[in-house]
Amino acid sequence: MTKGLLFVLSGPSGVGKNTVLDELFKDFDGVSYSVSATTRERRDGEVEGEDYFFISEEEFKEISEDDGFIESAVVHGHYYGTPKKFVDQKLEEGEDIILEIDTQGAEQVRKKYPEAVYIFLLPPSLEELENRLDKRGSESDKSKNIRLKNARQELKEVHNYDYEVINDNLTDTVRKIKKIIIKEQKRRDSQ
Repeated sequence: MTKGLLFVLSGPSGVGKNTVLDELFKDFDGVSYSVSATTRERRDGEVEGEDYFFISEEEFKEISEDDGFIESAVVHGHYYGTPKKFVDQKLEEGEDIILEIDTQGAEQVRKKYPEAVYIFLLPPSLEELENRLDKRGSESDKSKNIRLKNARQELKEVHNYDYEVINDNLTDTVRKIKKIIIKEQKRRDSQ
């Protein structure tokens, strides 16, 4: 059986990673989403086990101590991690998986899964990123400023990724990511 491919999608907070993946999954079943665990509060509309596994800080630390995450990070004061058992099982079953994680997490994954395909989602500009954070309506001014400061740092990591996609139009962005996934699947299948 052919082993599955691991795709990593990163980009600054507010760039639209969740929106792009939601749209991608509407009519494309060539890749499955890996649900991460987090200690942050659930936002309106988020579903337990679909968007994230919402757990306590204590639970998170226990899983981490048992080497239960392929990556974990503290982002904006909250813990995030990707459950190792779930991902490894799906890859061994030949299923292709996409992780939506920040640049800190991607750096950890790169050490354990150097063969993964890394995609960086860029905003058209920092001004547009700020507008998107404002429209989201879930950020205080303090939180928004932290996210914008972090975004400037994260954008410096783009050179560590295999692909860069500017999210200036949702339909075009989804089409470009689909093309990347299909290209990498064909490359794997031809080997």
